[in-house]
Amino acid sequence: MSDRADVLTARDAGLVGCRDCTRAWPVTTEICPCCGSALVSRDSGSLQRVWAWWLVALICYVPANIYPMLRTSTLGSVSQDTIVGGAITLAEHGSYSVAAIILLASVVIPTLKFLAIAYLAISVARPASTRPRTQHLLYEMVEYIGRWSMIDVFVVAILSALVHLGSIASVEPGPASLTFALTVVFTMISAQSFDSRLIWDQLEDEKDDTLAP
Repeated sequence: MSDRADVLTARDAGLVGCRDCTRAWPVTTEICPCCGSALVSRDSGSLQRVWAWWLVALICYVPANIYPMLRTSTLGSVSQDTIVGGAITLAEHGSYSVAAIILLASVVIPTLKFLAIAYLAISVARPASTRPRTQHLLYEMVEYIGRWSMIDVFVVAILSALVHLGSIASVEPGPASLTFALTVVFTMISAQSFDSRLIWDQLEDEKDDTLAP
């Protein structure tokens, strides 16, 4: 059974919603009178931009996990840790909760975001068995948790600012910190490029199939 196969959509009602201020206007309106954004019933280039930013983010995510995230100098000795290596080091010193948070924010969440964005882009391009309401909930979750993926970069920035004792000890960000930050930014842009209204077009397709003789 579909979510709401008999629902009256905005397009059926002759309305178009603004993606910036969420106001609804007559479908003939080209510019939102409230915020000045261009109004389109569906963004035809949405999926192309989603995949383009998704691919760029994936390219940045590879070096983010290969190169060191943190470079620590203590009394002449230098150690470099990757994201996973740093979490393992923290766990070995008994900081299990911090290690778990870093792994969750820097490995688990980005990986799930990649999978979720790819699934949403594929599901609107091809008929999916998942209900539109579930797909929209998944999209809202991706949008919400995106900003929290920066926690690893925040930790590096704070340590770099606080731990700087000349030749005794210093902490500097590694090359992976930049590529990881770019990964987070590009995945957020990819998610924001997705036109969530495409999800609900499946209900209109079901309605047309139902009304067809």
